[in-house]
Amino acid sequence: MPGDFAARLLAWFDEHGRKDLPWQRDINPYRVWISEIMLQQTQVATVIPYFERFMASFPVVTKLADASEDAVLAHWSGLGYYARARNLHKAARIVRDEYGGTFPESFDAVVALPGIGRSTAGAILSIAGGQRHPILDGNVKRVLARHAAVDGWPGTTRVADTLWSLADDLTPPERVADYTQAIMDLGATLCTRSRPACADCPVAADCRAFAAGEIDRYPGRKPKREKPLRQTTMLLAVAGNELYLERRPASGIWGGLWSLPETDDDPVRWCAERLAGEPAETTRWATLRHSFSHYDLDILPVVLRLDDASRKVHDNDDGQWVALDADPPGGIAAPVRKLIDVLRNDIHVTNG
Repeated sequence: MPGDFAARLLAWFDEHGRKDLPWQRDINPYRVWISEIMLQQTQVATVIPYFERFMASFPVVTKLADASEDAVLAHWSGLGYYARARNLHKAARIVRDEYGGTFPESFDAVVALPGIGRSTAGAILSIAGGQRHPILDGNVKRVLARHAAVDGWPGTTRVADTLWSLADDLTPPERVADYTQAIMDLGATLCTRSRPACADCPVAADCRAFAAGEIDRYPGRKPKREKPLRQTTMLLAVAGNELYLERRPASGIWGGLWSLPETDDDPVRWCAERLAGEPAETTRWATLRHSFSHYDLDILPVVLRLDDASRKVHDNDDGQWVALDADPPGGIAAPVRKLIDVLRNDIHVTNG
């Protein structure tokens, strides 16, 4: 019975649910929204410090809307999936300009904001506003697929539609905020992808996957495809204690972030054409592999050491010389930061 499922889940949540996470304090739509976006494909432990820093700098939606994209991306550096941050920024400006800085309360208005899908909109409005909306994030998909033994990969329309129907049927008319948090918690803490704690699950009694001894069968796995391998050459152009960085295009991988220049050309020729100088020393480092969800990237780092006198390019909106001991001018991707940290250490050791 749907009502019985919710009652058991809520009783478990009252005793065992997580209630003191940073975004569970001073609950409002803005804080819930930021947390839900950060938690997409990211573990709670990773998100907590990012959320706290983000809230310290952008405590209300108008502060986020008024900030520069560089400032927003800088707060997102290392969290990955940077389109999330760019969409947050765009959506915040819409809330400021079209809704007077008040987060909309209509489901249609919320789901129309950049970066907010059906499940995220439902989570925001149920947790912050008590509205009854089903949700279907990764944890909830796993709980429902196992409980009802729904075959197939949730990425297909057929399976997704079945899971959405189950989610809607099981969502109670009351205590929807607690129920929403409870079913996410169940998936995150007990009904985990591997080694689920079925003995402690409040809804195990009628879980069809558990009864059949087929927990690992659900949810169905995404069909495997071999990830393609791409390569790029990243240039660490150094003059004195400064490193040359370029802003990436707004769209595409790491869109809008500051990064090391990339080239398919000879690095020395690139240096002559782009920086109007010739490196006094060129060093190639070992390849660094970075994995994305849809491909692997082999980064071939090349260090170009220029004399201060040969550095002729001036700072502009898309290229800057940045002191190695200073923060980048905006957001920066994790593998780029790793290479810069190696360079800092290398220069420190070289200089004694």
